[in-house]
Amino acid sequence: MTFSKVTSGTEDAVRVLDVTHWTDRLFSFSVTRPASFRFRSGEFIMLGLLDERDKPLLRAYSIASPSWDEKLSFYSIKVPDGPLTSRLQSIQENEYIIMRKKPVGTLVLDALTPGNKIYMIATGTGIAPFASLIRDPELYEKYEQVYLIHTCRNKSELAYGKDLVNRTKKDPLIGELALENLVYLSTTTREKSDVVGRATDLIQSGELFSLLSTSPFSPQQDRVMICGSVGMNKDMKLICEEFGLVEGANSQPGHYVVEKAFVG
Repeated sequence: MTFSKVTSGTEDAVRVLDVTHWTDRLFSFSVTRPASFRFRSGEFIMLGLLDERDKPLLRAYSIASPSWDEKLSFYSIKVPDGPLTSRLQSIQENEYIIMRKKPVGTLVLDALTPGNKIYMIATGTGIAPFASLIRDPELYEKYEQVYLIHTCRNKSELAYGKDLVNRTKKDPLIGELALENLVYLSTTTREKSDVVGRATDLIQSGELFSLLSTSPFSPQQDRVMICGSVGMNKDMKLICEEFGLVEGANSQPGHYVVEKAFVG
């Protein structure tokens, strides 16, 4: 493929640095970061490959590395007959993919008003933007306690999140902060594990707050970030509003935010 056709203007060709296959449905990869590229932790970009006509075939991917990192990382589901992921899952080190250079998104700290505790609720590959945020020192400057809740169908699908948290707590830059302030809770819905159940059900029953030794959502001190399936996003919005939380945006910060561009 001729990537020179898309390396001027709004898109760049970036080199694949590494690829990790976590399960037969999930993989992660990292690419080189263009020298001029800037983003806020939690944002997403359009990423992809050229199609048969040398036209960009792109979809939204949350950046799973923090804004200070020298490389850009991503976490993806494999869709066997998907136009993009059916091919993207086969990428190899030193191959090239396409990246659109404009980052966007609502899962940024700027979209929230100040608070004491922040809850990050994710399903599946929706953990990707939080992989960026929990490695950003600004998060720990703004919040005394950080709760990362990740729900998957099976235990094997939790491997990426568990590895992420372990690496974060050993990170030279923010490891000490994460050890003290980051709490990780994983749950499954189709296989028995330490905690079984959807985050939405655990919140509504009160079990989540009991497991975390904390109190129910409060507009005065709690902030919530949500990224996952359409159903989870919708249910979490209703739950947040039942607790009196107001949705935020870049233009008008609030108590909770939802990533509308992601489905996974």
